[in-house]
Amino acid sequence: MTVMKRFLPLSALLALAACGRHEAVHPSTTSLPSVAVKVQVAKLQPHVAAEEVVGTVRSKLRAQVEAKISGRVLEYTATPGAAVKAGDMLARLENQEIHAKVDQAKALLDQAQRDFARQKELVASNATTRQDFDAADARVKVATAGVNEAETMMGYARVTAPFDGVVTRKLADVGDLAMPGRHLLEMEAPTTLRFEADLPEAILDRITMGAKMQVKIASVAKPLDATVSEIAPVADPVSRTFQVKLDLPAAEGLRTGQFGRVAVPMAEMQLLMVPRASVIKRGQMELIFVVKEGHANLRLVKTGKAINGSIEMLSGLEEGEQVVISDVNKLADGQPVTIQP
Repeated sequence: MTVMKRFLPLSALLALAACGRHEAVHPSTTSLPSVAVKVQVAKLQPHVAAEEVVGTVRSKLRAQVEAKISGRVLEYTATPGAAVKAGDMLARLENQEIHAKVDQAKALLDQAQRDFARQKELVASNATTRQDFDAADARVKVATAGVNEAETMMGYARVTAPFDGVVTRKLADVGDLAMPGRHLLEMEAPTTLRFEADLPEAILDRITMGAKMQVKIASVAKPLDATVSEIAPVADPVSRTFQVKLDLPAAEGLRTGQFGRVAVPMAEMQLLMVPRASVIKRGQMELIFVVKEGHANLRLVKTGKAINGSIEMLSGLEEGEQVVISDVNKLADGQPVTIQP
């Protein structure tokens, strides 16, 4: 880190500040009273540099719902945005053909049961063989299974929700032909969320399973501590990136579909940091007060990264110097000060 070794004198600062306009000359600071201030010694602090990767909030539990039988869509009973429970009907399909199969299966069962009843009477009087009796019994069982199958198919005309969740998309219209393999709706459970991002191979080795990483979402007040739960073993053949999934904690304002950024740690470095409140903004200039020999000297600085409540000093300050962190807007350059414990 390069640190400015020569600092601008006050006269230069005043010239910069007054450039292009007339200002009154400040009185001598020798007549100003001493002020009690708080200071902080500028120290190098460890900081992990990170590369941010864009990703999307997704539900851990999501599904594309399809019909189990073929038939035209008669109606949707749930539309995108609707909250549903497991087993709730989402759509209803045309079932005339299935209804006919149910009637046919019931007719076959009725015939089989009448044949079996007749065989029971005959076997009681030894007028039939045991083989014919067993065959009649078997036909009843087969016909019963046929009715159960047809009624099950009738139930499939009701497309239902596989779990508690929210319908997110409708993929077919009323009147379209539904069939196995063709998706009708998408739904997801909004209570368990994760963050999905595609990482280039160059930084993939910077993360591990179970690692904690910070995810920033615009609508969420603070960065979220996410946990790496999945790392794709194979790169996407088109983008040549690896999908990484991170489990997210519950947070107010967090919803599926939101964009965010995950900070991938890259390397550790030492930064010279001071409290952000110690930096004074005057136009394009950034200034701080440094205590030296009992006086608060105004110093022109250049700042870098802002991290939480601190800001990096790129130039204008050296490690070990005392930076005023209280009442900075009430001080004058060169004013006598006493340091509060």
